[in-house]
Amino acid sequence: MEEISNCSTKVCVTGGSGYIGSWLVKKLLEKGYVVHSTLRNLDEKLKVGLLKSLPNAETRLVLFQADIYNPTEFEAAIEGCHYVFHVATPMQHNTQSSKYKDTCEAAIAGVKSIADCCIRSETVKRLIYTASVVSASPLKEDGVGYKSAMDESCWTPLNLSYTFSNEFTMAYTISKTLAEQEALSYNEIENGKLEVVSLACGQVGGDTLLSYVPSSVAVVISLLTGNLSCYNGLRFLQELLGSIPLVHIDDVCEAHIFCMEIKQQSLRGRFLCAAVDPTIQEMAKYYQQNYPQLLKISEELVGGPDRGCNCDNGKLREMGFEYKYDMKKILNDSVDSGNRLEALGTYFTVGPCSFEKVSY
Repeated sequence: MEEISNCSTKVCVTGGSGYIGSWLVKKLLEKGYVVHSTLRNLDEKLKVGLLKSLPNAETRLVLFQADIYNPTEFEAAIEGCHYVFHVATPMQHNTQSSKYKDTCEAAIAGVKSIADCCIRSETVKRLIYTASVVSASPLKEDGVGYKSAMDESCWTPLNLSYTFSNEFTMAYTISKTLAEQEALSYNEIENGKLEVVSLACGQVGGDTLLSYVPSSVAVVISLLTGNLSCYNGLRFLQELLGSIPLVHIDDVCEAHIFCMEIKQQSLRGRFLCAAVDPTIQEMAKYYQQNYPQLLKISEELVGGPDRGCNCDNGKLREMGFEYKYDMKKILNDSVDSGNRLEALGTYFTVGPCSFEKVSY
């Protein structure tokens, strides 16, 4: 790693009150960075209180109000920063918006506006975009079978239909795919003024700073809760990707910071971020062996297609990144989180349940 003077380095995290965002802010503050973080509404006391309660927040955290549906609001938060982590993404369409017809248009416009703000700042060196593995399906273009492996060259075919998709999951998949492509396109323009890295993150599990179970964790433990909406998100992932790429919340945030601190003078491009890639059957077997009293999804529902292909996470590893959490730790920490938040033992309901891990 290059020698970065953390105390004088300012970074911006969009969507700082979400699952990934809040954990990333916490880790950046622990490492001594000055953090600018955005929230949609600074009047939301619980979200503001969470961030202000983090260690070092009093002296190193500045909060800004900014909404993807009003992307110019991010300018003030980005001004003077050296690195920007764009974590925020619209999960529900703002029907009052006269600018955008859906979350896809809003997400793309948000990426463009934030990248343009980075360029205008003349201080931002690198934009790190939190992407999703749903944009990296190894399905062949005709939908018949998978490629030999899932890697950074894979892009999800957007013209296919899926057995376990719904309006929400398809809107999210299209949104994340097109927004990531928009972000990466900045590596080809503006005379190299901005370096853009995208991290296509797997299904995120583990602990949380939030007072509720994030939808991503809800999907990971859906075999134990019996929440069919969340479980269908798991089945959609396997149908789309051929397996369930998993990554721990701490590894995800460490990967983001790694891509900021890496010694190379220049870093651009796309990286898959997933530690393991079990199938639903393999997850069910682990839960059956370790939490048999909690398992609620029947064997009939656990049945389904075998592994389509493996997720190749070698590119990030070759850069020197090391995952610290294996499948056992990811699943155990997700269960512990669900227990702590009283989500296990009884059927529970969360918000729109997909495969996603970020909110803002």
